[in-house]
Amino acid sequence: MKRLLLHACCAPCVPYVYFELASSYDVSLFFSNANIQPLEEYSLRLDEIKRFSEINSIELFIDKYGADEWNNAVSNFEDEPEGGRRCEVCFSFRLNRTANKAAELGFDLLTTTLTVSPHKNSKLINEIGRRVSEPLGVVYLISDF
Repeated sequence: MKRLLLHACCAPCVPYVYFELASSYDVSLFFSNANIQPLEEYSLRLDEIKRFSEINSIELFIDKYGADEWNNAVSNFEDEPEGGRRCEVCFSFRLNRTANKAAELGFDLLTTTLTVSPHKNSKLINEIGRRVSEPLGVVYLISDF
């Protein structure tokens, strides 16, 4: 079974996506969400991902927080509307980190729970995912959960 690293945006989005993928792939989670601020909120969401992964015996990798790096990446886009350029930069930031982690750990594929949201542009997310993963030799699994 191929190994897939699933970028987990938050605990409520993970169960549906995880169980959809787990019948076809050996799925591990990667929590990389420097966009979640303040740190207290980030910690609450991280605790819920940890709890879900422990209850279901799912391997979980946790990225460093990196809020300063994320803030620098989106600093010129504060006035962008939801769905604007800031979202594209945010998706790129998180999926790039996920692709690098997948390559580092020898995963075959990666994808993200971000496409579960009806408020997110799945086409854009998939384009970014493929763009950042291909140079690293990891396949991005196109999705629209």
